[in-house]
Amino acid sequence: MSVMDGRRRSDNFRGPYELTEETPVYVISVAAQLSGLHPQTLRQYDRLGLVSPDRTAGRGRRYSARDIELLRTVQQLSQDEGINLAGIKRIIELENQVAALQARAAELQAALDGAAAVMQQREAAVHASYRRDLVPYQEAQQTSALVVWRPKRQQTAD
Repeated sequence: MSVMDGRRRSDNFRGPYELTEETPVYVISVAAQLSGLHPQTLRQYDRLGLVSPDRTAGRGRRYSARDIELLRTVQQLSQDEGINLAGIKRIIELENQVAALQARAAELQAALDGAAAVMQQREAAVHASYRRDLVPYQEAQQTSALVVWRPKRQQTAD
């Protein structure tokens, strides 16, 4: 797994014939043509860790659609924005960190929502178990009224 591209190589294939944007299918010459870059530039970007394609058993590079898009982004940042390759590498690292943190935040939010739902169910079960002759205690407001309670006297049958 490359640190730079933020993906797990084992997740490249969903099934034996399903292609995703992560599926490494393009050889370096095709990737160079699709990205508008020279193959030597792709090799240089790989050495620098900017774009790290998968490798075949014979160590040949295989680029995915995501890799091609990243190559275009690197080229755009370099040519149009004037950012050096070290700066581009840092930008890519930070973007990957942001994406990972957003995914983690979504996971934690889902877990929190699930825990809140469980707590609401438990609270509802507790409320349902209350005896009906009991009244939940509520804080009494300050008042000067006096309430006197007298139990009913039991009448004796004589």
